[in-house]
Amino acid sequence: MEQGNRLAARYRGVVDLHTQAQPALPLAAVPTSRVQAVPHPTETVEQGSFTLARCGCGWRGPARRSRDKAREDAAGHPAAADPDQ
Repeated sequence: MEQGNRLAARYRGVVDLHTQAQPALPLAAVPTSRVQAVPHPTETVEQGSFTLARCGCGWRGPARRSRDKAREDAAGHPAAADPDQ
């Protein structure tokens, strides 16, 4: 009990940011034109004996031993990211 009182005294006046945080907007609230405007430049990168696809939006495909599979992942990413196109 004494330790709890010490902690309470130590953190008195400290603002808890988690209780005051505003919730983020749901994805449906973001205008569709802004979501689709994100470019998806993809490339394949070799790391040791593996090749992986990555995109400028931050997406990264799985590491593959087959370069062709990594290229297929890269080619399929923009379509998967923007299903309306």
